[in-house]
Amino acid sequence: MSDAAEPTRKHGLADRSYRPDSPDWTVDQGWQHYSAEDHAVWKTLFERQSRLLPGRACAAFVQGMREMPMRHDQIPRFDELSEALMKRTGWQVVAVPGLVPDEVFFDHLAHRRFPAGRFIRRPDELDYLEEPDVFHDVFGHVPMLMHPVMAEFIQAYGQGGLRAQRLGVLEQLARVYWYTVEFGLVREQGAVRIYGAGIASSSTESVFAVEDASPNRIGFELERVMATRYRIDDFQETYFVLDNLEQLLELAQIDFAPIYQRVAARPTHEPGDVLASDTVITRGTGRYHAEKRQKGNA
Repeated sequence: MSDAAEPTRKHGLADRSYRPDSPDWTVDQGWQHYSAEDHAVWKTLFERQSRLLPGRACAAFVQGMREMPMRHDQIPRFDELSEALMKRTGWQVVAVPGLVPDEVFFDHLAHRRFPAGRFIRRPDELDYLEEPDVFHDVFGHVPMLMHPVMAEFIQAYGQGGLRAQRLGVLEQLARVYWYTVEFGLVREQGAVRIYGAGIASSSTESVFAVEDASPNRIGFELERVMATRYRIDDFQETYFVLDNLEQLLELAQIDFAPIYQRVAARPTHEPGDVLASDTVITRGTGRYHAEKRQKGNA
């Protein structure tokens, strides 16, 4: 899934040209307006990922997935999700029409509100969608918000995002979010496991990220991640792996200001680069992306 906005279109609740009157961009979920087709898409995606993730996702994700009030056969109600989250970690889910401005996104996170798109993809978009929908945002993100470490980290990221905007270094901080919250892996019981929402909500990347020989899997190091570009149009060429989820708490307590200065002085790395200083867990063959590039040049 790409983070680039797709052209405006309508489907179910998704008029993506709509912009709300409220300054925080929140809207009513409008759950009663979901169609039978919308719920059927959710059911297909939910059941597919529920089969795939045990043994591939980390224990915290699988536990959160089972404990949240998410039925397999219908799109969840955000108020019910919020009730469960508030009891556990103080978070809530708020509906937004789609992608929101950075400052709005960060402010929500800083106040423990997770903005979720209320629309759901079409049946012909099951395997690829540019703009995050309700399945990505709810199924992918909400289970980990039940975990106290992730709950603290994402709030700290929201606070840090507001500061990064003022400092003009948002790109560097965005890479941290991308390679953790969206596409992060963690060591668990001698294997790498998924905790990132972008992987957990994708049937193909759930397998690719942890089993395919193509991508690099490299130990997480903050400044290395902040200096590394990422793919928004395809699978990642490199995944960064935490030793444990508690590493995220350490990141939440760091003063990033001097780190921004150091990262600005170092070269920017491409998504598939492997450095001599890296802790390489798996050095990928690069075959998947090489074949894609070859086809593109044919």
